[in-house]
Amino acid sequence: MAIEGRCRCGACNYRIEIDTLPAVYACHCHVCQRWSGSAFSLQALVAETALAVTGPVITYEIVTEDRTSTQRFCGTCHTRLYNTNTRRPGVAVVRAGTLDRSEEIVCIAHIFTTYRQRWVTISDAVPSWPEAPPPADFIRLFSG
Repeated sequence: MAIEGRCRCGACNYRIEIDTLPAVYACHCHVCQRWSGSAFSLQALVAETALAVTGPVITYEIVTEDRTSTQRFCGTCHTRLYNTNTRRPGVAVVRAGTLDRSEEIVCIAHIFTTYRQRWVTISDAVPSWPEAPPPADFIRLFSG
């Protein structure tokens, strides 16, 4: 079985070779707010090898002192589809809103909640961190 998704205009489509919808997390940092034009972005971590994209994909690289983040967009409508990061080799960060069944996703964590919009309420039952979570704690959420 595979999970599918697409950009807004349908020029780019993707398949993730997994059996169920991936768990997602919400990032409330100002960068994600500006990228998404919303209160937060919803993202799914998937194996890069499980992701296959067709269509006119364009890339944009953000290079900092300790990493390179490569963003992938539809070349037609510029929907941001996913990114990879040299600090997490082999992991694709898919924008959960581009999943065909996005209304079924489950948000299992919130990060950078210090920057959340004050009208956003986060349940005490969902793990959250005011800034970046410790990597081991965060990965543990997605591996079990």
